[in-house]
Amino acid sequence: MEVKVLTAPGLYGSGPLHWQSIWEKTSGYKRIDQQNWDAPVMTEWVKTIEDAVAEAGPDVVIAAHSLGCIALAYWAQQTKLTIKGALLVAPADTERPGFPAAARGFAPVPLKPLPFKSIVVSSTNDEYASLERARFFADAWGSRFVNAGPKGHINADSNLGEWPKGQILLGELVRNWETL
Repeated sequence: MEVKVLTAPGLYGSGPLHWQSIWEKTSGYKRIDQQNWDAPVMTEWVKTIEDAVAEAGPDVVIAAHSLGCIALAYWAQQTKLTIKGALLVAPADTERPGFPAAARGFAPVPLKPLPFKSIVVSSTNDEYASLERARFFADAWGSRFVNAGPKGHINADSNLGEWPKGQILLGELVRNWETL
């Protein structure tokens, strides 16, 4: 059975130069399209994830970014659906001082183990979560942790293009490689 890939952008969505948008264009991945990218409501985002996974079926891997990672962690706590795995890139620390007020409903960060394979990727200079905090999330979620080096928030401003290293990590989850 073919594994489907869904993308889950974060606050404000992912613009055309973001690796998620590029992957959607080049690989045909489907975006989990939230109703409000600028003033998100956690329960609405979780419901949208639930609906997208229900439509896609259990053979799905989600490539989430930033606030999309936190929404996915909330979803995992309440769903009865299953997925193969998730690539959780630059999870935003919604508890840190100065986090955008528009997304305050996403704190505290859920810290229960995820019921699927996952990889957390973080940067040494991410302004939305320290490397230590991202590693803490990975440990709590039972995720493999990958330090991407100095890549900022691992978004369009990071100039990653198609982000080949991210595609390799996604491939590990899609193909269920034993490197996890």
